[in-house]
Amino acid sequence: MNTATFEKIEKEMISGLKFPDAEVLSDKDAIKERLSELNRALTLGNLEQTKIKIFFEDEKTCFVVETTVWGVTDKRVILKQGTVIPINRIHRIKI
Repeated sequence: MNTATFEKIEKEMISGLKFPDAEVLSDKDAIKERLSELNRALTLGNLEQTKIKIFFEDEKTCFVVETTVWGVTDKRVILKQGTVIPINRIHRIKI
């Protein structure tokens, strides 16, 4: 995956995006690794307010946001101000 093609976005703009239900990753190991990285990002966010980069895709474009993860559910990543990104639309997390 070439992360250079991901467009920067501010977290405040994410709530206006539309997310399809389709999974962006096809490899089961990559899906497991993504969840592991999300849980690590959650721990770092809650303990040290560490910002991470989330590479994700909406219905049209690939984006990257630098933010703190405040919560992870079974289907969504929760950012500040209640902004959410569906986990199945995340390509990669960079800590």
